[in-house]
Amino acid sequence: MLAPMDIVLRHATSADVPEIVAMLADDPLGATRENPADLTPYRAAFARIEGDPQQHLLVADEEGAVVGVLQLSILFGLSRQGASRALIEAVRVRADHRGGGLGSWLIRQAVEEARSHGCALVQLTSDRTRADAHRFYERLGFEATHVGYKLPL
Repeated sequence: MLAPMDIVLRHATSADVPEIVAMLADDPLGATRENPADLTPYRAAFARIEGDPQQHLLVADEEGAVVGVLQLSILFGLSRQGASRALIEAVRVRADHRGGGLGSWLIRQAVEEARSHGCALVQLTSDRTRADAHRFYERLGFEATHVGYKLPL
């Protein structure tokens, strides 16, 4: 799907942080871990992201409103003969824009961005409870090839 003519992909700005945080909080998992009432930690995180050339916080912008977001991180490694890989995180589409293909477009744009940075692989994780998201990623060609682990610090 091509994006509607009035939606463009761009790097997020600090002014976008409230809209991004609202989208992060607008789902069952995000509602338990995000706090849109206090933007201080999000603004600090945004400054770190903005200062790192390997971090790309991308937003789908519709006439000045953020309607989608994802973070693309470029990772360097020695495996796969020194290949770079891209990690997609925090994919969200604003509730009133879900179901119209915007999420697919956003992921395809992120894959193209990864390709333009010379990445040999794009990877992402998804909480095991997000069955709809798993089907979505599989429709886009992603394969569930690994088991992931986390250790809270």
